[in-house]
Amino acid sequence: MIEQDTIKLLRECDAGVQMGISSIDEVLDNIQNEELRQLLIDCKNEHIKLVHKIQVLLDRYHDTGKAPNPMAKGMSWIKTNVKLAVEDSDGTVADLMTDGCSMGVKSLSRYLNQYAAADEECKDIAKSLVRIEEQLMKDLRNYL
Repeated sequence: MIEQDTIKLLRECDAGVQMGISSIDEVLDNIQNEELRQLLIDCKNEHIKLVHKIQVLLDRYHDTGKAPNPMAKGMSWIKTNVKLAVEDSDGTVADLMTDGCSMGVKSLSRYLNQYAAADEECKDIAKSLVRIEEQLMKDLRNYL
């Protein structure tokens, strides 16, 4: 049970990190404020560090990971582009990113509870990702 929960939680972390990186990449060209741009670049770099940790563990369990849900990714892309077409501002970017972080924290918290038998190293990665997302939401408040 431990191994199965570990693999499932790693897959969800993998999908979540990829979704976060993709979402940041999607909005970077729309940012005017350099401090906001740097905040998102720093957050993206934290996500990339987690990608490497997740991949090491996935390799250990001989698993390929999980891509973000195509429907969720597509809906995110549509929402982002529609909102930015209506109002292309740093506030809109901060609002979109806050929504994404909130969904990520909610999903990861659910998966941490669902896969409670996962090993501690895997849980630590999930918790680390939650902390990164929560900190970004807090930092984005200045731009809403």
